[in-house]
Amino acid sequence: MSQYEKGSKKLLNAWAFYDWANSVYTLTIASSIFPLFYSSLFSSKNELVSAFGFQMKQEVLISFVTAFTFLVVAFLSPLLSGIADYVGNKKNFMKFFCYLGSAGCIGLYWFDLDFIHLSLLFYFMGLIGYWGSLVFYNSYLPDIAFEEQQDHISAKGFSMGYIGSVLLLVVNLVMVMSQEDEAGAIKMMKYSFITVGIWWALFSQYTFYILPKGVSSGHKVTKDVIFNGFRELQAVWSQLKQNLRLKRYLNAFFVFSMAVQTIMLMAVYFGEKEIEWASDSEKTTGLIVSILVIQLVAIVGAVLTSRASSKYGNIRTLIVVNFIWMCLCVYAYFMVTPLEFYIAAGLVGLVMGGVQALGRSTYSKFLPETEDTTSYFSFYDVAEKIGIVIGMLIFAIVSEYKSMRYAILFLFVFFLIGIVLLLRVPEKNIEA
Repeated sequence: MSQYEKGSKKLLNAWAFYDWANSVYTLTIASSIFPLFYSSLFSSKNELVSAFGFQMKQEVLISFVTAFTFLVVAFLSPLLSGIADYVGNKKNFMKFFCYLGSAGCIGLYWFDLDFIHLSLLFYFMGLIGYWGSLVFYNSYLPDIAFEEQQDHISAKGFSMGYIGSVLLLVVNLVMVMSQEDEAGAIKMMKYSFITVGIWWALFSQYTFYILPKGVSSGHKVTKDVIFNGFRELQAVWSQLKQNLRLKRYLNAFFVFSMAVQTIMLMAVYFGEKEIEWASDSEKTTGLIVSILVIQLVAIVGAVLTSRASSKYGNIRTLIVVNFIWMCLCVYAYFMVTPLEFYIAAGLVGLVMGGVQALGRSTYSKFLPETEDTTSYFSFYDVAEKIGIVIGMLIFAIVSEYKSMRYAILFLFVFFLIGIVLLLRVPEKNIEA
């Protein structure tokens, strides 16, 4: 166990600092520079890409690969959390995924359409490393923070992530914009992937040094414990039937998180394809600036949402946030100009930070008294990942046959259903 007591300032800050380390992946790789780099590999917006024996739209390929990665994470999470619980070393698993993701980011330096399958493997490594490490990172929250601390420290983690990732993105942006030709800009984009991998691995060391290893059992992994995680998920599912509030909240979270994560993963691809930029240079600058706006406003959004939840309650605050997301889907369908895109970016930032921080801490607060937090958070993560798989597949299919505008508009339905389900969450737990 850690030398620091539960609820101690140093332990809480060390936990939150992992957001500073890993959020550079979501900002630079998932949200901004990699989508721009990927689009630059094609001679036109409508050029198809060949992979796995099929020809498809550029954004559809990334959507399918992303969906497949989340499916793998959803399958691996209970396996790994079961083993981690049995052996008592979830920090080692968190480290493994951190370093796998870091290596994947660095590998993107060699991303090339001529070696599309190897290139997509690096993309896969980064994505699975990020989300795989979050399974164990999130499960630490009830272990290191008391219930009354969880909203605040969860929001602080996201805020630190936004600040750290923005700092690195500004450096990456200067690198890219310092080049006078497209070839130089693309080279700098490749270097930015390396900076992300190094940043992630380097700054995570403080978190790994302070966080407890887990409750050591002295057990070794055998084939009998490989599927412990699935048995634990089944046990959690059985317990959820007795916890009506947690069960109904998880249903709502599954639906609205599906839509939020899909929008966040595909926002830059949408901006690159659907917004009428005056030139390629304006597009590159505009998209990166819009991502910076999202991150900076998200800091304010996370703090405001945390305060609103303490005054009005988590569920009521989440209902309002979902309503704003619903309006944004309609707005996105009609936006065409860069200015309209910037306005959307500001609004997205405001609700993005809030829904992420509050979504995680609400689940943590609704958990029953238990020492087996990893299993409950594994269930949470599996629900989130399966939701993302469904969201990305829907987005890819609608984009393939219609357009990304229709795909974004379709997500309106999920936020509406999310609001209806949140209205059904009781204020206090009622045994089903």
